[in-house]
Amino acid sequence: MNYGRFAAVYDDLMEDIPYEQYVEWIAETMRSGSVLDLACGTGVLSELMAELGYEVTASDLSADMLTVAQKRFKESELDIPVLQLSMDNLEGLEGFDAVTIAIDSLNYLATEAQVTKTFDQVYAALKPGGYFFFDVHSVFKVDEIFMNSPFVYDGEDLAYMWHTEKGSAPHSVIHDLTFFVREGWMFERFEETHEQRTFPIESYKKWLAEAGFTVESVTADFTADAPSNESERIFFRAKK
Repeated sequence: MNYGRFAAVYDDLMEDIPYEQYVEWIAETMRSGSVLDLACGTGVLSELMAELGYEVTASDLSADMLTVAQKRFKESELDIPVLQLSMDNLEGLEGFDAVTIAIDSLNYLATEAQVTKTFDQVYAALKPGGYFFFDVHSVFKVDEIFMNSPFVYDGEDLAYMWHTEKGSAPHSVIHDLTFFVREGWMFERFEETHEQRTFPIESYKKWLAEAGFTVESVTADFTADAPSNESERIFFRAKK
């Protein structure tokens, strides 16, 4: 998924995401080591992990996202290699202690085949005993909560209107976003369309096992609790 101009406003839209809790979740399992941060976006999670001492490699498919991430790393004086690649094509990457796919990025893969290929690629990129951390939207969130649009945000320098509709595949959603970004005394308008799809928890567990992983935990909503029927974000920790 190429985010285009979305990269310029991404951090404003994600300001409520508790990235620190994501790092704490990883640190509960491993305190150090090499981490491949797939679909890193603007590099917030990569930065936090590097500041804690992890040896981070950041990657994303979007050149715009990586440009923002590189600026972030430079300003923080962090030496974080950056790669432009798709999460389902990691050929040649290997030897990592952990791989992350954070903040529902996996949901941009539209088919079962893409998800299972990604799991296979992640498995190959990990050392024996390495960990795979990722989260996805729940089926409940995609099928129910997202259908309560429109969602509206009105800030001082940024406003947006967010409309959603069901996608053609099961448990998929189409996000149509219209942004208004302050440019001096005026607001510039631009539009983005994003498509996401999720799958039942049991499907993810099955595909992880088929790739060779042992699923160590499945939790929900930045807690240690097991998912319920109304959980919104599902977290997986798997081990090679």
